[in-house]
Amino acid sequence: MPQMQNISLNCKRKNGFTLIELLIVIVILGLLMSLVAPTMFSKVGSTKTKAAQVQMEMISTALDTYRLDMGDYPSTLNELRSSSKPQWDGPYLPKDVPLDPWNNPYIYTVPGENGQPYSMKSYGKDGVAGGENENADVVYQ
Repeated sequence: MPQMQNISLNCKRKNGFTLIELLIVIVILGLLMSLVAPTMFSKVGSTKTKAAQVQMEMISTALDTYRLDMGDYPSTLNELRSSSKPQWDGPYLPKDVPLDPWNNPYIYTVPGENGQPYSMKSYGKDGVAGGENENADVVYQ
């Protein structure tokens, strides 16, 4: 006759988190996000302004190189990518002329303001001259 083994039912506690523990963690994460998010979102505007300044510096370098080859600044920024002029030795930009960080074209004028050979600016987030904070004009000097 086969021997019957003693089978005992052990109630083992499974590893995991209780609903209360999960709710506490979610509340803590929510509080942290409410403190950190406003600071991070306020940086977005200043980051775009700095990106516009850096892009305009890159374009300015290409404009100066163009002037060295051609003797004068181009009438439009698109001439940095292609031109039928005989001395043209471009393209002077590796890609198309970038839009500003707010997806608007840069404002380029020849001759520039205040006796400068050219001027370049971005009208900021609103795309209109003037403004404050993110809507302020970014001017290359």
